[in-house]
Amino acid sequence: MASDAGPAGVPETERVVVQRGLWFEELEPGTVYAHRPGRTLTEADNVLFSTLTMNPQALHLDAAYSAGQPFGQRLVNSMLTLAVMVGQSVGQLTQGTLVAQLGLTDVVFPHPLFHGDTLYSQTRVAAKRPSGSRPGQGIVTLEHTGRNQDGTVVATFTRVALMWTEAGFEQDRNAH
Repeated sequence: MASDAGPAGVPETERVVVQRGLWFEELEPGTVYAHRPGRTLTEADNVLFSTLTMNPQALHLDAAYSAGQPFGQRLVNSMLTLAVMVGQSVGQLTQGTLVAQLGLTDVVFPHPLFHGDTLYSQTRVAAKRPSGSRPGQGIVTLEHTGRNQDGTVVATFTRVALMWTEAGFEQDRNAH
C-alpha cells in the first residue's frame, strides 16, 4: 500500500519547518539578539553541575562554609552560568548552522548568581568575515551578556564561531 507521507509520517502536502540557527550571511554586525525565556538556576542545578564537573569548591557546595564568606551564601558555579548563556543562544543563532566553536575570550563575572536567580542573556554580533581557508564558511565574533532578574550584569564574554553559509551547507550536504 503506497503512502503519501514523507519523513516522520508528515504528509508531503504539509509545510514542515525545522528549527535552525542563522546562516553566516544572516548574521549582521551590530544586531543584538535577546534570548528568552530566562533560566532560573536552582540549588539542584548548581550541585549537579559542580559535582558532574568534579568541582568541589565549597563556595558552590557547602552552605555552612559559604555563610561565613563575603557573599553570605553559596554561589552558582560560574562555569554553569557560562554554559547556560551559550545554551540560551543556540536555538536562535547556531542550531544546525555552527561548524565549530573556535574560542572564548574576555570572560568576566562582575556579580555572582545565587540559587533562585534567573539568568537572561543576549548576544551581539560584533563582527564577521568569510573564512579564508574554508569555502562556504565564515567566522563570526559574538559578544554575550548575562543579567539576573534585576538587570545586574553577571557575566560577559566573547565567543568566536565558525558558521556555515547556506550555500556551503547545501554543498556539503549534497557531497555526503
